[in-house]
Amino acid sequence: MTEADHTPTWQVQEAKQRFSEVLRAAAKRPQTITKNGTPVAVVVDIDDYRAHHDRDTRPAFADALLAGLDLDGFELPARRRDTGRAPDLFADA
Repeated sequence: MTEADHTPTWQVQEAKQRFSEVLRAAAKRPQTITKNGTPVAVVVDIDDYRAHHDRDTRPAFADALLAGLDLDGFELPARRRDTGRAPDLFADA
């Protein structure tokens, strides 16, 4: 195992040989698995996975759209009456 960017990284072969150790380490923080130096997978604790991927805890996209934005307390400043000056359409360029 190496520490690249403070993320525990395991080569596939090493992760296969030490799978129990990878699982124990994943209980503390995500473990990256690499193949030929390229990250291919991440092993995470089941509670972390469920917290980020459990559909029952997140509203459906359509429900979120239908709920709309919560604009309670949102105020726009009053618009200035000054609209600028009239353009000079015949000015020499």
